[in-house]
Amino acid sequence: MKLSERSGTTLSRERPKPIRMPRGQTFSLSFPPFTKAVKWLVLLNAAVFLLLTVLAAVTPDFGNVTRYVLSLIPQWVMHGAVWQLITYSFVHAGLFHILFNMLALWMFGAQLETDWGYKKFLEFYLFCVVGAALTTIAVSYTGLGGVTPATGTVGASGGVLGILMAFGMLYGDQEIMLFPIPLSIKAKYFVAGLVFIELISAINAAGPGHGQDIAYVAHLGGLLFGFLYVKFLPRRGPAFGVSERYFSVRNSYYRWKRRRAARKFEVYMRKHDRTVTFDEHGNYIPPDDDKKNGGSKSGWVN
Repeated sequence: MKLSERSGTTLSRERPKPIRMPRGQTFSLSFPPFTKAVKWLVLLNAAVFLLLTVLAAVTPDFGNVTRYVLSLIPQWVMHGAVWQLITYSFVHAGLFHILFNMLALWMFGAQLETDWGYKKFLEFYLFCVVGAALTTIAVSYTGLGGVTPATGTVGASGGVLGILMAFGMLYGDQEIMLFPIPLSIKAKYFVAGLVFIELISAINAAGPGHGQDIAYVAHLGGLLFGFLYVKFLPRRGPAFGVSERYFSVRNSYYRWKRRRAARKFEVYMRKHDRTVTFDEHGNYIPPDDDKKNGGSKSGWVN
């Protein structure tokens, strides 16, 4: 329905449809839409960063304790601090750390959320965040990569790199403009190069005399779990797959109970010199006389 018309411009009440990029189109670092999940993740990360910055300025001791409690510390998680599997992703080490993570989350996450929807994208992001945390915890107890159970890890890089992995797998032929460098590269090659750099960096950090200032293990964990999600998990996400499996098992249990009740009832009726018959699904089969009189095949409907 037209509302007004001025200088050839028509205003319409119809809601504009989301714009999706055709495969193979150049994906430049312009300004994609702020989708729902991406917007709230960016705002929450910014709020936590601001809060911790204020606490560090006003009450340094309390600010440091708060940051420590929210960070991922493997030995704390093993003793019950399971919230750290998620909260560490909202804590950042500095301004540029959060800026680069949120920029990548916005630029690449918006496209995934547009195609997947709010719930699946948020599920995917948290899956990568937790996966990166679990990878870090597992490696910390091996002593590899310079990570120990007492080493703290912060940052959303695990979830963000999971997004980059998914983007490279799903939109591999799209070209990414490497701003500010006037060079474009296909997404699959960009992600492959990123994986190579992270792997080499993790190996170098594990060598003697190298500090562990960057959580390369968490980065690799995010890339790994992003790959696993896209490659092996159900198209509608693991939550949907789990719920489908639950209802399948529940329905199988109810069908078994009905068949068992039918067998018990047959035995009971035979003891009273009466014969009743049930099919393999536990549905009652009426006698032939009842069928001739218009009776249904089964008096029990499921």
